[in-house]
Amino acid sequence: MERVYTIPLRDVKKVQRTIRAPRAMREIRNFLTKHMKAEEVIIDASINEEIWARGIQKIPSKITVKAVKDDDGVVEATLSE
Repeated sequence: MERVYTIPLRDVKKVQRTIRAPRAMREIRNFLTKHMKAEEVIIDASINEEIWARGIQKIPSKITVKAVKDDDGVVEATLSE
């Protein structure tokens, strides 16, 4: 199964500035676990680089990812073009 999601990160901007990027990575993992009904989520390095591109404090408002689910229930997420 393959899907493209636009994940909103606006709620992450309401937390303390110094923990925004790590919190955004957790939110992406939780979003994909919930929506893809996955057992495990593997996040590609391109998503990590996009979140951390402007530092720990200035994360993007939303991010578009492509998620592919295996037969084993493992989801691999990459940055969508």
